[in-house]
Amino acid sequence: MNPVCYCVMVLALVMVCSPFGLTEEPEETFGCEANATGNPIGGGEGYSDIFTKGDFTVTTKEELLAALKEARAGQVIFVPDGVEIDLTGQQRIAIPQGVTLAGTRGLNGSAGARIFTTWRKSHGLMYAAGREVRITGLRFEGAYGGTEKVADHSSFCSLGHYRCEIDNCEVYNFNVVGIGVGGLDVHVHHNHIHHCQRSGYGYGVATNGTNARIIANKFNACRHHIASGGAPGSGYEAAWNLIGPEATSHHFDMHGGRDRGDNTDIAGDWLHIHHNTFENTTRQSIVIRGVPSQGAEIHHNWFLLVASKNPVVSRGNTRVYDNVYGPDKTPQEKPIEF
Repeated sequence: MNPVCYCVMVLALVMVCSPFGLTEEPEETFGCEANATGNPIGGGEGYSDIFTKGDFTVTTKEELLAALKEARAGQVIFVPDGVEIDLTGQQRIAIPQGVTLAGTRGLNGSAGARIFTTWRKSHGLMYAAGREVRITGLRFEGAYGGTEKVADHSSFCSLGHYRCEIDNCEVYNFNVVGIGVGGLDVHVHHNHIHHCQRSGYGYGVATNGTNARIIANKFNACRHHIASGGAPGSGYEAAWNLIGPEATSHHFDMHGGRDRGDNTDIAGDWLHIHHNTFENTTRQSIVIRGVPSQGAEIHHNWFLLVASKNPVVSRGNTRVYDNVYGPDKTPQEKPIEF
C-alpha cells in the first residue's frame, strides 16, 4: 500500500488505523482535539503506559552509565520520580539494543526524573545502539534553548535503527535537534518537545527515516518542529500533534534536492499530515521544498493562519484538502493540487 494512504480516511463513522490500535471516529473532525490515540497529547498526566520499576534502578550518573553498559535486550533501566542526573561532559551515550530507559512522567503528578546537561559544546547526548530501543517517561534538558549561537550543535538523541521509540517524555533546550530519526518504523509520540530553535537549525524532530510516525506530540518554540532532509526513501506521518504559537520559522518541513545539492527536486518519498492543530497565526505551517516522489496528503488539520496567507507551500505532487482555517475554523472550499 502507498504509505500516503496508510493511516486515516476520515468520514462519518470511519475506523482510524494508527500504530496505537484501531479506534472509532464518530464524526469528521479537524485538528488534534478529537485525538484518536487514547492517550493525552504531549503525554504526562493520564498517560496509560508508565513504568514503576525496572531490572535496574538508577539515581546517579554513575549508576545510569553502569546500567547502560550491563543491560541486555528486554531489560528496563528505571529512573525514579524526583531524581536529577547531571550528564554534563558526557556525549554519545549508547542505549543498547532492545533496552528501555524509563521514568514515571504523568504518574500521580510526576514530572518525571530530570536528566540534563549544561555542556555548551557540539555533541549528541544519547543514541540508540540497536533496534527496538525505547525511552519513556523522562525529562531531558539541554544547555540552552534560545535562538542565539550560544551552544554549538547540541542534540538529545538519535534513533537510527528499526522500531525505536520515544514516548511520554519532555525534551527541551537542545538548540539544534531534539530527536533525530534515521531508522525504519521509528515512533515519536506523546512527547512535549520545545525550545529547539538555534538560528539556521533548530528542529524538534529531524528525520530522514523511512516510515517515521510522529504522533500526538505537543510542540512549541522550535525553528521547525518537524524537519526532514528529504532524501529518497524518507517519509513521515504527522498526526494529532498540537503545535503551539511560538516559532521562528515554518512548522513542518521537507527539504528538496536543491537544499541537498544532489541535482534532483526530490522532497522525500511521501508525507501524510493530518489532524494537527497549528496555533501560530504568522508563520506558514507546512513547507515542502521540492516534489515528494510518491506524493503528499495534507488534510483535516486546523490552521489558525487564514487560508489567504497560504499555510501550505509545495512544489508538486501534493494534495491539500478538507482542512479548516483561522480562529473560526473556516472550511477549505476546494482541494488544492500542487
